[in-house]
Amino acid sequence: MILSGKTVLVSGAGPGLGGDCAALALRDGANVIISGRNSNRLSDAAGRLDPSGERILARVADIGDQAAVEATVEAGVARFGGLDAVINVAALDTLHGSFDELDDDAWLRNLEVNVLGAVHVVRAVAPALQNGGGGSIVLIGSQASLKPVGMVPQSAYASAKSALLSAARDMAEELGPRGIRVNTVVPTWMWGPNVELYCKWQAGERGITAEDVRDEIAQSMALRVMPTTADVAEAAIFLASDRARMITGQRLLVNSGEFYDT
Repeated sequence: MILSGKTVLVSGAGPGLGGDCAALALRDGANVIISGRNSNRLSDAAGRLDPSGERILARVADIGDQAAVEATVEAGVARFGGLDAVINVAALDTLHGSFDELDDDAWLRNLEVNVLGAVHVVRAVAPALQNGGGGSIVLIGSQASLKPVGMVPQSAYASAKSALLSAARDMAEELGPRGIRVNTVVPTWMWGPNVELYCKWQAGERGITAEDVRDEIAQSMALRVMPTTADVAEAAIFLASDRARMITGQRLLVNSGEFYDT
């Protein structure tokens, strides 16, 4: 119960990684604020994660809207008495293509959501974390920012996630004196809804199973097993907890040994 007595905000708490982060935060004793753009999906998630409703609060908010994120934080603090950690999962990862295939609007949209959206979240939570004596901000990056993904060109997305790493480094330096830690979890392929869809598409093209495609991808990983969204969520929960109280300004690769950070 490494988050017992804590309150954690998870943005982008839909199916996959965001939902797993919320579920594990509840498992480890936290009160949880979940946010996202889809009200029906949020309501369903809240009912599934905590049927009693005692330890969860769902709020509709787009990270592109600074005021909406601030209102979510205010509601969470009013409900649970404070805020101790945030895990920013919300992102845009559907605009794929090489650098010259995507138009300017696609490039700008990637930067707006994946960089400026994260900035909105950090701006909104920093005062509440400071008022509580400090806390943890966990941003979700992507290994695409460190190593090209040959099968799925993601130039604009990768560039945005690279910018997020730089922003996180500077945020850690600026917020450290307030007792606020900032770290980034950097996953590779994660077996969850999005990757399952990709593997099913590839499987249909080739006459094999989605699991076969997954396992082929995993052959480039030292452990030969693709991480799940829950595996990545476990790393985020650790960084959100006091067990990581002396860790800030770091990036943690959760990639089954596919790529070694240096």
